[in-house]
Amino acid sequence: MHIHILGICGTFMGGLALLARERGFTVSGSDANVYPPMSDQLAAAGIDVMQGYFAEHLQPAPDMVVMGNAMSRGNPAVEYVLNQGLPYISGPQWLAENILVNRWVLAVSGTHGKTTTSSMLAWILEYAGMQPGFLIGGVPGNFGQSAAIGNTPFFVIEADEYDTAFFDKRSKFVHYRPRTLVINNLEFDHADIFADLAAIQTQFHHLIRTVPAEGLVITPCGVPAIEQALERGCWTPRQTLDGIEADWQLTEMAEDGHCFTVQYQQHSAQVNWSLLGKHNVNNALAAIASAHHVGVTVEHACEALNQFKGVKRRLELRGERHGIKVYDDFAHHPTAIATTLQGLRANIGNQRLIAVLEPRSNTMKMGVHEQTLAASLEAADKVILYQDPQLTWSLDSIQQQLGDTSVLHRSIDDVVAQLVSQSKSGDHIVVMSNGGFGGIHQKILDALDND
Repeated sequence: MHIHILGICGTFMGGLALLARERGFTVSGSDANVYPPMSDQLAAAGIDVMQGYFAEHLQPAPDMVVMGNAMSRGNPAVEYVLNQGLPYISGPQWLAENILVNRWVLAVSGTHGKTTTSSMLAWILEYAGMQPGFLIGGVPGNFGQSAAIGNTPFFVIEADEYDTAFFDKRSKFVHYRPRTLVINNLEFDHADIFADLAAIQTQFHHLIRTVPAEGLVITPCGVPAIEQALERGCWTPRQTLDGIEADWQLTEMAEDGHCFTVQYQQHSAQVNWSLLGKHNVNNALAAIASAHHVGVTVEHACEALNQFKGVKRRLELRGERHGIKVYDDFAHHPTAIATTLQGLRANIGNQRLIAVLEPRSNTMKMGVHEQTLAASLEAADKVILYQDPQLTWSLDSIQQQLGDTSVLHRSIDDVVAQLVSQSKSGDHIVVMSNGGFGGIHQKILDALDND
């Protein structure tokens, strides 16, 4: 059977393509933005990827067209599919019907930490010999790819609340029917499709309705937005994380999060790893609790995390030149920005921390976080803001709130030039964007090389 995927280079749809190919489908796809790392993964899997959205990409007609949620009416390929009456389906529905059937789905949801927690969980299960399948919106260092079918019933999925497709406005995660569900946190995000937090909570309520009574819901303690969603109905046992009355406790933790001890009932074990920040400790606790639900001991899970290699674009060290370290971080929300910078600050002490920010998520591009963005950058000694020409609001107000510690540029070359002229050995440069940022990471490293 031949499927053609529209929007194949997105992290979700690219992962879906890898799963389909592994399952034996003939797979092709189209995308307007064909670039690494997903394009490299697809090429390595022998999947034909075509640039742009043209009718001829769908000739001869595939057996099924799988629509990415970036597709909209007016797209030439979408219009051709509808006019020709070609069979089509959303990515999440195709996944549910072809991959997740009869699987024990472990779903990780929440505003922040989904990719990292899913990666941790998949690795813990792999380390325990459970050979899970997984589909993750990033590339876990321990696997080197974003998706795999696996050889057992267990399947780990990053459960996104974003909408499914132009013809299905439910959140993706309502298709997954998890038996183990993590809700890491819950804040307002995705202002392009949700009017307010209550609208997001409604989708989480729909998700909770799909978890069986013999399953498990795992949440942190005392998060009002999560508690409100659960109060609308929960028919599944629940375990809580990191609170005075929580089922899962943190009994010790280094300030920067590089070492911590987990306690569950009479079981206790320590993690000593390379990741930083309280947010990653929280992610780890959720992953350990989820793995325990399918039979992995606390001790074994902590052993696995000692060997966890992180995820690409999550405070990923891209290189070091003349004692200056350059990191790439997939910043999409003020809370994530703040926790990432605070974790690095706790680790590096008084060494200089320079944050380079491009507001790139749909919500940040709309200016929704204008009042909280400056505060999220407080852990940095210096902030360089990049005003993309496509940004519809001015970053001047953020720069003014930050004062002398910040500067605003409208050219990537100017950002690089300032970093090269002012950086010195011992500095840590964190580039924060959930887009490609014009390849700025390598441009900084190259410029430092030539300085």
